[in-house]
Amino acid sequence: MSGWPILSLVTFLPLLGVAFILTVRGDDETALRNIRWGALWTTIVTFLLSLFIWAGFDSNSAGFQFVEKHEWLGSAAIYQMGVDGISMPFVILTTFLMPICILASWHVTKRVREYMIAFLVLETLMIGVFCALDMVLFYLFFEAGLIPMFLIIGIWGGVRRVYASFKFFLYTLLGSVLMLLAIIYMYWTAGTTDIIALLQNPSFTPEAQRWLWLAFFASFAVKMPMWPVHTWLPDAHVEAPTAGSVILAAILLKMGGYGFLRFSLPMFPDASLYFQTFVYTLSVIAIIYTSLVALMQEDMKKLIAYSSVAHMGFVTMGIFTMNRQGIDGAMFQMISHGLVSGALFLCVGVVYDRMHTREIKAYGGLVSTMPLYAFTFLVFTMANVGLPGTSGFVGEFLSLMGAFKDNTWVAFFATTGVILSAAYALWLYRRVIYGKLEKPALMHLPDMTPREVMTLAPLVVLTIFFGAYPAPILDIFGASVENLIKPLNEAAAAAQALATASLQ
Repeated sequence: MSGWPILSLVTFLPLLGVAFILTVRGDDETALRNIRWGALWTTIVTFLLSLFIWAGFDSNSAGFQFVEKHEWLGSAAIYQMGVDGISMPFVILTTFLMPICILASWHVTKRVREYMIAFLVLETLMIGVFCALDMVLFYLFFEAGLIPMFLIIGIWGGVRRVYASFKFFLYTLLGSVLMLLAIIYMYWTAGTTDIIALLQNPSFTPEAQRWLWLAFFASFAVKMPMWPVHTWLPDAHVEAPTAGSVILAAILLKMGGYGFLRFSLPMFPDASLYFQTFVYTLSVIAIIYTSLVALMQEDMKKLIAYSSVAHMGFVTMGIFTMNRQGIDGAMFQMISHGLVSGALFLCVGVVYDRMHTREIKAYGGLVSTMPLYAFTFLVFTMANVGLPGTSGFVGEFLSLMGAFKDNTWVAFFATTGVILSAAYALWLYRRVIYGKLEKPALMHLPDMTPREVMTLAPLVVLTIFFGAYPAPILDIFGASVENLIKPLNEAAAAAQALATASLQ
């Protein structure tokens, strides 16, 4: 398989699905069925091909694998693709969730052709972000992903969809302008945009590292999103269609965390140490503040959106502990959150399709009419809380272990977020599922359909499986994380030696 450009194939295969959809003529029921099935089979085949990459991936190697390299823009940039232990899980997560999103969108009737095309183009761009090994190529994939998501929110979203889509677009675009300037400076200084070369020899002065770190931080912090640049996320989630919310929470938010691990820590280790306390502060505020805000929400989607900001606080905290436990926890938390938060938005979509409202007060007593839904919602609520035995526990526990090892006070304040997450998650579950079944509109709600079971059942299985046996995820990025922390340890040792010398 070494001579087979499988990464390019997996990345651009969804565009073949786009080509097929464009050949389907008409808007009758037969044409719409062909469009839906064409999109579904495209995403399924893409997922199956990504499993071949996973099967051939050597988790004991810290280097990039399946590397493809071709001339592209002369000396300015090259077309280079590859995956390591840090990017591999995100590729699988993306290809795994896309068929689920297409299934969840089966009931969409407005401009079905354009809707499916937007999701397939978005899949190509998201996979490209995690596979790109050239900074220009990465930036193009990273920024181009804004366009289909902007359209998904703006066309198929809720009442305030135009406002939410422009807010999402402007926040993320403005943050990335600084990253583009940093990439240009790095090319002028290092003479290359090759990510592998820059990782092997990050030859930037400590002062330059700080400015470059801030430029990349501006983009990745908005993308995650970190407090206080998180305000676009609740609006985007509330107005986006169900599948759009799933992709936004499960994949697009993770691009910020991936950027920190791919660029900020290994390329700017001195600056990462310098700004560690700054990131800790923002992370702890995000964990506590947005958890308190989630407690005040009356819209189910908005509550889960603020919950996502709080959970991303654990991710940034874990990443900047710069030790093995913390980074392992951050990586695992991102994968787990992709499964759990995506599932929670799907659960909201199930009842929204029946009642056409997301107001928490409109529900109550659903356990009487929708017992299967109540069980499914309970699994993901417990995972969101971080209950032992679910995938949500592993990431939070490791992140807190790493934080405790580095800074006891950060771990102490972050732990309050675990308590608050139990408060808002269980409060939501109690009001929607339990209580008296008094509202007439809820008396005869049907339980989950076979299609809804098909979308949520795989997520239930993986949430419980990875909670009991996290090794398949932890092993795949273990060697890469170990390799990542080496320059960080060296930078920390150098800083400690300098501080000791100055005291003497």
